[in-house]
Amino acid sequence: MKRKPKAALHSKRYFELLQKIDKTKAYPLEEAIKLVKDTSSTKFNSTIDLAIRTGIDPAKTEQQIRSTVLLPHGTGKKIRITVIAPPDKQKEAKEAGATKVGGEELIEEIAKKQKIDFDVLITVPEMMKEMAKVAKILGPKGLMPNPKTETVTPNIKKTVEDLMKGKITFRNDDFGNIHLAIGKSSFSEEQLIENFRTFLDLLKKMKPQTVKGDFIKKISISATMGPSIKVQF
Repeated sequence: MKRKPKAALHSKRYFELLQKIDKTKAYPLEEAIKLVKDTSSTKFNSTIDLAIRTGIDPAKTEQQIRSTVLLPHGTGKKIRITVIAPPDKQKEAKEAGATKVGGEELIEEIAKKQKIDFDVLITVPEMMKEMAKVAKILGPKGLMPNPKTETVTPNIKKTVEDLMKGKITFRNDDFGNIHLAIGKSSFSEEQLIENFRTFLDLLKKMKPQTVKGDFIKKISISATMGPSIKVQF
C-alpha cells in the first residue's frame, strides 16, 4: 500500500502554527509555555505534554527511571482508580475517592475478562502474591502495582488522595525518553510553569550515578496535535 507523503499527516492549521516557532531555538520556559498555549488548536481542552530525552542507557537496570511526582496543579485529567485490598482497607479506599474497590474477586475478574477499566491500580503488600495471577495482563500496560510508584502500599487512603490531587507515575521508555502530561491548555501559564518546574526539579535529583555525560539532553513541550517546542533548562 502506498504511503501518504509525510506532509499529509498534518493539517493546514498545523503548518500555520508551525510558522510561529523557530525549530532551531530552545525557548526560555515562560516563553515556551506562552507559545504552547498559543499553538493549542484543538476544539477540546488540549493536553500539554512534556517530552524529555535523557542520557541514560535504558538497557541497564540501575539507570532506569521510574517514580511518581505530585504536580501542584494536577494534570487536569480525571483518573479512574481501582483498589484491591482486604475488607478493612476497602472502606478507607472508598472514602478517599477510589472509583472501584474490592478484594480477590477483582483479581479473578481481571484474569478472566482481561478487561482494564482503570488508569491506576493500587494494592497492599500482603496481596501481591495473588496479584501475580494478572502480572502478564497488567505488566505490558504499565499497570502492575509496584512499590517504586507507591501503588503497593499499606497507606491506601493517602495514596488515593494524592492521586486525586495530581500525583502521577512516570518512567523512561525503551529509548530513554520520558513523557508526561503537565496540564491542560485551559491552565494558566503560571500553573503550567509551576507543574513543569516541580517535575524537572525532581528529575534532576534522580540522575543515576552511572550515567556518563549529560543526564538531561533535550526538553520539548507540545499541545495535543500541536508542534513541538524546545525548552531551555
